[in-house]
Amino acid sequence: MLKLHDTLTRSERELRPLDGKTLRFYCCGPTVYGPAHIGNFRTFVGQDVMRRVVELSGTPTLHVRNITDVDDKTIRDSIKAGQTLADFTRGWTAKFHADCQALNLLPPHVEPSAVAHIPHQVRMIETLVARGHAYAGSDGSVYFRIASFKDYGRLSHLEDRELRLGASEAASAQDSDEYSKDSLADFVLWKARKPEDGDNFWPSPWGEGRPGWHLECSAMIQEYLGDDFDLHGGGVDLIFPHHENEIAQSCCATHGKFAHHWMHSAHLMVDGGKMSKSLGNLYTLADLEQRGYTANEVRYVLISGHYHKPLNFTFDSLTAARSGLQTLAKHEAALREKIGASQPPSHGELITHGTPGLFADAWENLLNDLNVPGALGCVFSKIKDIPATRDAWLSLWFILDALGLTLPPPAGSETVDVPADIQALAEKRWQAKQAKDWAASDTLRKELEAAGWLIKDSKDSYTIVPK
Repeated sequence: MLKLHDTLTRSERELRPLDGKTLRFYCCGPTVYGPAHIGNFRTFVGQDVMRRVVELSGTPTLHVRNITDVDDKTIRDSIKAGQTLADFTRGWTAKFHADCQALNLLPPHVEPSAVAHIPHQVRMIETLVARGHAYAGSDGSVYFRIASFKDYGRLSHLEDRELRLGASEAASAQDSDEYSKDSLADFVLWKARKPEDGDNFWPSPWGEGRPGWHLECSAMIQEYLGDDFDLHGGGVDLIFPHHENEIAQSCCATHGKFAHHWMHSAHLMVDGGKMSKSLGNLYTLADLEQRGYTANEVRYVLISGHYHKPLNFTFDSLTAARSGLQTLAKHEAALREKIGASQPPSHGELITHGTPGLFADAWENLLNDLNVPGALGCVFSKIKDIPATRDAWLSLWFILDALGLTLPPPAGSETVDVPADIQALAEKRWQAKQAKDWAASDTLRKELEAAGWLIKDSKDSYTIVPK
């Protein structure tokens, strides 16, 4: 059974389905006003590994991921582009799906959109108003009364003063047109129609307008997962205020406990700093493909660090990913030829018939809070001496499938071929360095040099070159 860090309890807990049958989970999806960047995809790829591990463990899943196709940004940019909101968001949704497919993400079982569920959101607001948790302002907007929910802040663990100051700042940043709230910390559930919204408004008991951003997830979760479900995921930036607001409005509308486990992926940095448009480092998958890198190499980098620790993306890390994938590809191809296998087994075939077998230690690392770096180290340490049997080949693909990795064609003779034992030694040395075991790191570096190989470190990865 997978043990996964839970943001709410700040501990690792076994991820068990509430009904004992199917793991039901929700992940906050993209806002479709432009291409998703690699920081967004770090979260989606991490969730994909989690789902694959759960399914390969023998537990079916019900994966719900939303599409945010109405908010300030989608409305603003669709009007600027001279398109209807539906046409504008449809194009960017298609781009997101193409990127997901390139990154080998399993598609969600349900992918609801915010616009398609506006009636569900209106009904939830009506319930909250009737129960005294929400109120209509003089401007026609409707707000959630934070003071009515005593557990507000339990996920982010902030002190009351920090919490309310932060909520008011977040609300001011997102909803600068709000003047009729009872408290600055209260957040909007329904936004009254404004001239700059153009034709993008819907009827409601409080007048024409549109839902607030936080509400859509709660309404769609209730529709597809009910009042209580197993897991909620997203980026760490969503913990506050988005997920805090989801908890508040959902618990008050349903009296359920909402999510029983919370998974959050940490920030992705670029060259040690924050990603931003102004710095020109807000990379999309298309940006990296134009530079000659593959989506599979990008995926390798995005899973190469622990999901709830910050990861520093560099182009050196992409080069290291290419080297690692080529090493795996060379040994897998040789093994496949020896046993006379053809195509790799599918995810479904591995769920039914696969076992970790020879790579049980790699599997144990994945079951231990999705320790992908540890799992990769175990694979590289054994790949050179893997026995020429079909069971061994299937066990290798069991782990590769859990990671969602595909393998490129083995490199030609003109490409530097890093032996598997050297790759494993380099990975062991990298793990020692990450653990700040400087003595072990230095010893392993010298072993590599004695074997004729040099390690070139970057902030977040390394490359292996002949001495």
